[in-house]
Amino acid sequence: MSKGRSEAAPGASGILLKYLQEQNRPYSAQDVFGNLQREHGLGKTAVVKALEQLAQQGKIKEKMYGKQKIYFADQDQFDVVSDADLQGLDARILALTAKVQGLQQSCRHMEAELKELTSALTTPEMQKEIQELKKECAGYRERLKNIKEATNHVTPEEKEQVYKERQRYHKEWRKRKRMATELSDAILEGYPKSKKQFFEEVGIETDEDHNVKLPDP
Repeated sequence: MSKGRSEAAPGASGILLKYLQEQNRPYSAQDVFGNLQREHGLGKTAVVKALEQLAQQGKIKEKMYGKQKIYFADQDQFDVVSDADLQGLDARILALTAKVQGLQQSCRHMEAELKELTSALTTPEMQKEIQELKKECAGYRERLKNIKEATNHVTPEEKEQVYKERQRYHKEWRKRKRMATELSDAILEGYPKSKKQFFEEVGIETDEDHNVKLPDP
């Protein structure tokens, strides 16, 4: 049987006694283990044994809280605090709380500023971006110059004529499509086979067969 199962690990009692006296508040063994395990590497068994030994030695107090044992420092070792001292401590707590809130607010502002600076372009990146934008701008200027110097511009009259022809052809397309649909539907009323078979036998190809649809008016 290992030593950790029968008694506390060396040094554990001193660490726990100092911790409970400094904190001066009740803790369960699980609380103490969770608070000190990372810093001191204490095992849970060692913590439980050390707390039990300290309580048996009268160095700390032990009480049952429900089904759980609670440990805390012996209050007899502390001086009696007057009401004035308590009020002073309360005032100090309020002042420190306000200071903490101010520091947290300042920290949030600094974190936001850091995030903004981190996401911003560095000076070399900005210089490269500027050069690329200048090159792009020069290309647009050259394109604009060519457009202005071109002699084959479409006049408003020609543009209007194109739109009128498009509307006329669109109207005619819709009209013929409707006529063909009505005619085929009339034939299919007495046709013994399916619409698909009828189109295959007659050789009709629809707009849908070629993934073509009427454009918007």
